[in-house]
Amino acid sequence: MRRTLLALTALLVMGCTPVTNARGYLPDPDAEKSIGIGKDTKTSVQQRLGFPSTEATFNGDAWYYISSVEKEIAFFHPTVQSRAILAVYFDKDGKVTDLKHYTLRDGHVVAFESRVTPTKGRELTFLQQLFNATPGVPIGNSQEQNPGRGGGPPGSPGGP
Repeated sequence: MRRTLLALTALLVMGCTPVTNARGYLPDPDAEKSIGIGKDTKTSVQQRLGFPSTEATFNGDAWYYISSVEKEIAFFHPTVQSRAILAVYFDKDGKVTDLKHYTLRDGHVVAFESRVTPTKGRELTFLQQLFNATPGVPIGNSQEQNPGRGGGPPGSPGGP
């Protein structure tokens, strides 16, 4: 019994051990220093740094090389510990005009895809759904008027 309890405690502690993940572009300072403003093109930048993590879709032509370190504990959402962004800006001819480095302190330089679809309406918790789930009665406010059954302003068709 004592060994089982000790084994379960050890598994619980191991399950709560934080996992650190490095994601994205691995910075190469030497390759970044070798890029010449006004000299290098998109092709030469791609040969030195590889494909960008993302590209600008609005407001000019830019490539973003993004790296981040995330920490995740058990089943909780990962938290970003650090983020480094190398932004390479190009002119209309595809030549490098500027290189900038950004971190988490710089705020939202690149708008990331959140992969969450917004929905309209009211979200119900599990308990609200459970208590509202009466057979034959729709979930939500039962006092709402159905547009097809009248209830419009006085004098209108279907109104009082």
